[in-house]
Parts: sequence; structure tokens; C-alpha cells
Amino acid sequence: MKKIVVFGVGLIGGSFALALKKAGAVAHVVGVGRSETSLLRAKELGIIDEASTSVADAVQDADLILLAAPVAQTGAILASIEPYLQPGTVVTDAGSTKADVVAAARAALGDKIGQFVPGHPIAGREQNGPDAALVDLYVGKKTVITSLDENTERDIERVAQAWQACGASIHRLSPQEHDAVFASVSHLPHLLAYALVDDIASKPHAPILFQYAASGFRDFTRIAGSSPEMWRDISLANRAALLHELD
Repeated sequence: MKKIVVFGVGLIGGSFALALKKAGAVAHVVGVGRSETSLLRAKELGIIDEASTSVADAVQDADLILLAAPVAQTGAILASIEPYLQPGTVVTDAGSTKADVVAAARAALGDKIGQFVPGHPIAGREQNGPDAALVDLYVGKKTVITSLDENTERDIERVAQAWQACGASIHRLSPQEHDAVFASVSHLPHLLAYALVDDIASKPHAPILFQYAASGFRDFTRIAGSSPEMWRDISLANRAALLHELD
């Protein structure tokens, strides 16, 4: 690919860019984000080649656009892209929920929905931001593609090949299957970890409790160090499946 655009240059988007660069799978990476500080840091680290504040300029002649922002921002980002989305460009995402993302994409893209191939890399760590990005984050990991009826096999393959270049294996699920599976094995465990830490932190004798917390507690609650904004959005977006798991 000659050019990719990454919306969100933190752990997920930054690792994607670094891996594609290492694989020689992309010539030029443009970063777009809310934080100028993060964009400048991503450029310093060699994650992106160019930081852009103009969506129109950023997406021009792009082969692939990755949305690596909290899922609640999907609709707004796609709406900002839609007027400038050229026929040869494929858009994908890295969101941890899919039914809500697809609904937002349909509303934002209209008859360009066929250019959006939803995806979810099953990889991460509790750190955030450009400094958390790892070139090998996706090596040996899975990426789930929840393709739409409107997608062409060529566009699906472009997304699949990008993730394979990062070292990931490709799996296929429907958006509904995806959300049911990950409510059980990912979203609920994160919710429980956050709830436990919050419960202990709110107790009057919290300092002594944390003082004696050992490896078992740390192993269980490590993921509570993940981005609260991201997991708030995920929990709200997939609340029906989460409530089903809690029944």
C-alpha cells in the first residue's frame, strides 16, 4: 500500500502502523487524532510520517483508513470522512464491539457502506498512548473480520492482508456473533476488574487492603489499568450482551 491513515495513534493504531512499516507493507502513514501532543509524539517515535488536522487532506488517495478510537466516536469520525471518501479507499476499524459500529457506519456512510469492512484485533495491554505502541503487538494474535453483505471480496482481502502483514491470523464472525462471544470472554472480565478495584478503593481501610494485595489480586485486576473511556464505551455499546452474561 502506498498510503494508510490512522485515526487514533495510541496503542492499537500505533502498533498497526509500526507493524506495517516493519513489514514494508506501507510507504506513508498519516495520523489523525484529537490530541496534537499525541500526534507529535507519534511522529517523533516514527509511528506516523505525517500528522494531519485536515480530514480532507489526510484521506486523499488513501488505500486504507483505520479507525482506532473509542467506539462511541465511530459515527462522528466516519461522518467527517464520508464527503472525501474516494472509491478506491477501504475503511476498517479496531473496535471491540461490532453491531453498534456497523449501525453507526450505515448511518454515516450511506451508500458508501460497502467500503467499510469492520474488524477487531484481539490484542492489547493496559498501557495507552503512542508510547505504548509495540511493533510486535499483533504477532501470533487473532483479528476478527465481521464483513458486511455490501463488502467486496477484494476490499475484505485488503483488510485481511494488512492484519496478516502485522502477524495476525484472520477469523470471520458476524457482528452479532462477535458481540456475544466477546461479552463473555473480554467485556465482562474487564467490567469485573474495574468493579473490584473501585469497591476496594472506596473502603475506609483501602490503604491496608492494597498494601497486602499480592500477585493473585494484581493478575486479576491488571486490566483495570486500561483506558476507562474506551471500556465505558464498550460496556454501554454491548450492554445487552453483558446483561445476558450477568443473568
